[in-house]
Amino acid sequence: MNEATAEKVANAAIGAAAVGAAYFIVRTPQLRQLAWRLLVTAVTVTAPTWFRRELRESWNESSRRAI
Repeated sequence: MNEATAEKVANAAIGAAAVGAAYFIVRTPQLRQLAWRLLVTAVTVTAPTWFRRELRESWNESSRRAI
């Protein structure tokens, strides 16, 4: 088996595992609620942080002199 084939097989195995895990989570109410809470937490924490960083970088770039 060459490297390209091994990568394709590994990607297929990881994809199948991800689909299986997603199906299991969707079918289990407690895990579905946990996944939803984690998603909401991730969005509400990372989005403001990203927005703040973008604003800071924009502000710093706007103060630079044009060449």
